[in-house]
Amino acid sequence: MTITPSVGACHARILAVGGYRGSRVVTNDEMCTMIDSTPEWIEQRTGIKERRWATDEETPLFMAVQASRKAIENSGLEPSQIDGLIISTVSHFQQSPSLAVYVAHELGLSAGPAAIDISGACAGFCYAAGLAEGMVRAGSATHVLVIGVETLSRMVNMEDRGTAFLFSDGAGAAIIGPSDVPAMGPVVWGSDGSQALTIQIEDWTRRASSEPGYPLISMDGRSVFRWATTFIAEKTKEAIEAAGLTPDQLDVFIPHQANNRITDSMLRHLKLPESVVVSRDIVHMGNSSAASVPLAMAALLESGEATSGQTALIIGFGAGLVYAGQVVVLP
Repeated sequence: MTITPSVGACHARILAVGGYRGSRVVTNDEMCTMIDSTPEWIEQRTGIKERRWATDEETPLFMAVQASRKAIENSGLEPSQIDGLIISTVSHFQQSPSLAVYVAHELGLSAGPAAIDISGACAGFCYAAGLAEGMVRAGSATHVLVIGVETLSRMVNMEDRGTAFLFSDGAGAAIIGPSDVPAMGPVVWGSDGSQALTIQIEDWTRRASSEPGYPLISMDGRSVFRWATTFIAEKTKEAIEAAGLTPDQLDVFIPHQANNRITDSMLRHLKLPESVVVSRDIVHMGNSSAASVPLAMAALLESGEATSGQTALIIGFGAGLVYAGQVVVLP
């Protein structure tokens, strides 16, 4: 007896992206009416000048759907052609069903796609992109909608002046499908559970039973900074090498928008040429976790700073501690 295996495309690529940002603009001046800090200190330490927060109506479902509609429109596909959906989020507090099935229904995906949520924190989009690429090549799906969405402002601890100003709300979506040529390098990913307490969101069931409100984020910023500027910086090199490229062959660098000082350190480590376009979306967006990489990619393409067909390194890293990155051809 021989089992017939699934057979997919030889290669996969990102076909299109779309984004949605929380509509409330919160400047550093406004932020400093809520925490004990100064606008200058926040910008110097992180590069952030303002962040985007969602209104009560802008739920993770709403923002994920809006971003997805843009990606579908940009792809030229019909919704019925999407047969896979992966959402990375830590902002959906219903244990089951997944946010993905709600999004599939709202979008009218008549194919009844495979739909799952993953919890990949700030690396979530790159994790999901790696999974989607594998699905397309294995033949278990043809077009996979990948979404990173968060409403982290609702989980900010306003008594923690070291992290309260970092986080933001938004959704970024991408469609991954077949390609005639290689357009996504091997994903380089992993985790370090020994540092699980470095960034965490408190147990939401305990929060619900003790006092009203969302579970709050805590983070040891210094430890994260050291990890990102040493270990993760080395992983960016591995992602480039895995794709069979050298740093001088990159056109664009889109790291997780965690801190401009971390990005600067990575640039020094990689020795990227000055011609490489580097995303600084954090300046006006803040840290939107799983949404940050696709939002930054969409912004570069919309502004014309990056163009279709260019080669980009993307990498996400965060709570877990987890990381994932790959080289991709921009849609």
